[in-house]
Amino acid sequence: MKKRIFGIETEFGCMTDAERVRGTSEGVAARVRDYVFDVLELGLRDIHYRDWGEPPGNGGFLFNGGRLYIDMGHLEYATPECGTLFDLIAYDKAIEYVINNILTDTGLPTAFFKNNIDHFTGATFGCHENFQISRDVPFYRVVIPTLMPFFVTRQIYAGAGRVGAYDEMIEFGDFQDELGEQQYYQISQRADHIVTEIYEWIQFSRAIINTRDEPLSDYTKYRRLHLLVGDSNMSEYATALKVGTTALLLSAIEIFHEMHGEKLPLPGFELADPVYAIRHVSRDSTFTWRVELKSGKTISAIDLQREYLNFVQALVTERDEETEWVLAAWETILDDLEGDWLNVIDRVDWAAKKWLLEAFIDEEKLDWEDPWIKSQDLEYHNIHTESGLYYALQEQGQVQRVVTDEHILHAVANAPQDTRAKVRAFLMRTLTQNRMPCIVDWHQIYAGHTEYFEMKEPFDTNITKAQRWMKRLRKRPTRT
Repeated sequence: MKKRIFGIETEFGCMTDAERVRGTSEGVAARVRDYVFDVLELGLRDIHYRDWGEPPGNGGFLFNGGRLYIDMGHLEYATPECGTLFDLIAYDKAIEYVINNILTDTGLPTAFFKNNIDHFTGATFGCHENFQISRDVPFYRVVIPTLMPFFVTRQIYAGAGRVGAYDEMIEFGDFQDELGEQQYYQISQRADHIVTEIYEWIQFSRAIINTRDEPLSDYTKYRRLHLLVGDSNMSEYATALKVGTTALLLSAIEIFHEMHGEKLPLPGFELADPVYAIRHVSRDSTFTWRVELKSGKTISAIDLQREYLNFVQALVTERDEETEWVLAAWETILDDLEGDWLNVIDRVDWAAKKWLLEAFIDEEKLDWEDPWIKSQDLEYHNIHTESGLYYALQEQGQVQRVVTDEHILHAVANAPQDTRAKVRAFLMRTLTQNRMPCIVDWHQIYAGHTEYFEMKEPFDTNITKAQRWMKRLRKRPTRT
């Protein structure tokens, strides 16, 4: 796979036993954050305002290169910049290991959930994917039009599934007919909460593609593609497939641009209404998943994904082991979905959950409207290995994994060795050992009076350069 930085940000839901815990779920999330920094000492707290909603102490960077903080009352974790797909999966899972250990150590009667919806309030919280992309490729003229149909249909293997529906879109368009139908189950958690195709600011309008230009690296070379559209996956396999297919598609787009300039890579597949289509695909209980194109023709989500797969296979000819894994997994999942959704319960979250819930409904003689079903929906996403329904499947060997427990454990306290996260972690540890306060960010570290170390290149792992900076820093006279 072409060298590319990617990462995942996950907001965790939290539910406490109100009779046994004083305070709110937000307060418990803060206690877990404090335990990470103050007891386990897995990172350094921020000593500065990062934003109006991120005061000093609200969060900080971890020695594994990631970041942990409170965002809108939720505990949120950002993986370090990863350069390999399976490293990303290990770092994504590492925080679950940490949280579970904290709950065990403290005895807190609390559950954390890796999902995207609150069935009771209608609120949604996100899983954000980040990809480094070349600034040379025109973002609005080439990248966005090419990616839009892909993201709308990617949910057929990347969706986490949910019971019921949410009617947020009613005020944005004429969805009355569709919303009039009873919706018992759909394949995506986020689809109902997407209200526009593109938008710059996350807080005001959830878009399929976020257009905020904040590269956190060399502005002249890179953009950072920031996505709000994806679900939080419990399945390692689904996460790897979701990120891997997107990364390979980005590589193919960049290769195509080098060959053909601003010509659109896949003309003829623009959707008539992407926002309507993403909801329709999620809610289509027949699993035929047909979407309407601007031309007036229709195509199934599976066939549209195959067009992307063929495009990538034709353009991405330099392949390593990860690339071969993604291409094979992509082709296999589409073939299996075309046959029967039961074929993919070992790899796809929405299918595994649907299979579990249907078995539960049959065994307990319930129906989809029983409140118990929503509770079971939530329990699928419980990250505790002894309580969560997904982890029960994993324990029974009924889901496919792509990383080992040893890989995950290593990711808890060690940064990736092939990205700048390695350098940031080295400087954080060294500055701490020398009792030198510092301000840490993704692409720079400030220490001393005005000195800062810049990390514009995401793949620059030059520790020697960082050591020279530390040596100069130690020679600076202290201010009295």
